[in-house]
Amino acid sequence: MTRRAAPEPERISDAEHAVMEALWEQAPMSAADVCEAVCEKRDWSIATVKTLLSRLVQKNAIAAEADGRRFLYSPAIARSDYVGGESRRLVDRLFGGRAAPLFAQLAESEALTEADLAEMEALLKELRK
Repeated sequence: MTRRAAPEPERISDAEHAVMEALWEQAPMSAADVCEAVCEKRDWSIATVKTLLSRLVQKNAIAAEADGRRFLYSPAIARSDYVGGESRRLVDRLFGGRAAPLFAQLAESEALTEADLAEMEALLKELRK
């Protein structure tokens, strides 16, 4: 039997991303659990969280499983896969698909610390092996 890859989710909004981060941190979670993790910081209500969870289910970003009278939600995509896709889209959209101009922009805007530069140098050495 051939296994099909899960469909790639639609783009995730900033608000939906906050819910995803909570679920990547700990899953499965009920809507109330998600609200406990994000509502106070964002000044949201449980209704807002339920709306965002519903959107994320429709986008195939999370899965919902019935648990009695409530649903438990879990990510359908790994955080690393999401970050990789978003990073690629950013580089494609803003820098013509080339990563070097991104790093040049960060360096010019002084957004890179010495620790960042050292980490990037170590990564480049590793990639060249």
